[in-house]
Amino acid sequence: MSAAAPAPLIVGRYAIFDRIAAGGMATVHVARLVGEGGFARTVAVKRLHPQFALDPEFVAMFLDEARLAARIRHPNVVPTVDIVTADDELFLVMEYVEGEALSTLLRVSRERGAAVPVAVAAGVMAQALQGLHAAHEARNDLGEPLGIVHRDVSPQNVLVGTDGVARVLDFGVAKALGKLHTTREGQLKGKLGYLAPEQVLGHPVTRRSDVFAAAVVLWEALAGHRLFAAESEGNVLRRIMEGAVEPPSKHAREVPPELDAVVLRALSKEPADRFDTALAMAEAIEEAAPPATGRTVGLWMRELARERLEARAQLLAAIESSTATPARPRPDPAAPTIPDDAEKGHTSVSVAADRERAPAPRRVSWAWIALGGAALGGIAASAMLLAHGAATRSSSGPPEPATPASSIVTETAPAPPQPAPSAAPHASASASATAATEPPPPAAPRAPGRPARPRPVPPAPAPAAAGSGLYTRE
Repeated sequence: MSAAAPAPLIVGRYAIFDRIAAGGMATVHVARLVGEGGFARTVAVKRLHPQFALDPEFVAMFLDEARLAARIRHPNVVPTVDIVTADDELFLVMEYVEGEALSTLLRVSRERGAAVPVAVAAGVMAQALQGLHAAHEARNDLGEPLGIVHRDVSPQNVLVGTDGVARVLDFGVAKALGKLHTTREGQLKGKLGYLAPEQVLGHPVTRRSDVFAAAVVLWEALAGHRLFAAESEGNVLRRIMEGAVEPPSKHAREVPPELDAVVLRALSKEPADRFDTALAMAEAIEEAAPPATGRTVGLWMRELARERLEARAQLLAAIESSTATPARPRPDPAAPTIPDDAEKGHTSVSVAADRERAPAPRRVSWAWIALGGAALGGIAASAMLLAHGAATRSSSGPPEPATPASSIVTETAPAPPQPAPSAAPHASASASATAATEPPPPAAPRAPGRPARPRPVPPAPAPAAAGSGLYTRE
């Protein structure tokens, strides 16, 4: 089971956790980019050392790293994702690669007394050289060469992934030639054992300086120990300037002579005697010693870094689980409402359940159908009486009032009491005329199980005397 992740440092959108590497200028940490909608991504964050964060020159160099590295697009280069500033600190965000630095792999190999297979060493360095060539060829938006030189090629800056791909990282001491930010006078950049002779002398560095450093790394991977090792920094620089280098096959018999020749040419004291480009050296390595496949390189690094990879996998599992937030979609006003029990695991809502919750439709009984038929019959009879009365009035006097259709009562409630026979006929006619201009009253609810009985149609009133003035035209 994964251990609990420590409390992270929150910087903007990033949660920064334990460090996984440290260098002379910065520490590297595992971090998580947490976005909206549950989006999360594991990244590596380089955090500048506090003593350098307040130094304007180092800050400028750090920003140059992000700007220049963002221009490099190649599978053998660790891409830069973002750069963040917070509380007088600088953080460089890079893509996280599951793997291990070549320096660690070489150290473990020496401790076990096992030599690095020639094909593996050739494959790793051929890929790294292709990444360096991509950096050397980088251009700006106008298509102008940036003249990027890494200037710190070393085993610490070559990352071997579990996928068997070697990637160059840490352009922290790289710069574009002719730009504003320059090195302090007399200050040497890079690790001493991998400096080219022109760097030691303070001469301008070129891509051939990176070729020299890559050759030192390849020599050490093949021979199994440091090339310019010495008791003091002065002796290291002296050995570099002397240029006396033995072929790697003298320390590892498996190295073919063709590969010896490639390494020695790249280690020439004079830059002009080396390979013109890093790509040319990579091609020469592949011709001299067929490189191992990515699968073989991945198996080799997993065997050497098994414990470190397992520990890091547990750390990542704890980090990812601690920053995991389930995404909740934004509510859609047009979408139907899901009941609360659906959010508790019942995500499906059946149609039958919806129908049970909906109000039951009103059933129509045969009694209502009979009532409707009787009403329609009454309406037809009233229409015939009206037609007959109109014909009579056309010859004998004023029109006779007709019983409106709305006066036919169809409610199921008990019928109201009828007026007394002695009542004047004009009262009924007046009520009928008023009902003709108003909507019918709502039907009273009937008791369940009792069919409605239609109320009989009242007889038409007797015709009034001519000129009585009892009818009002509306």
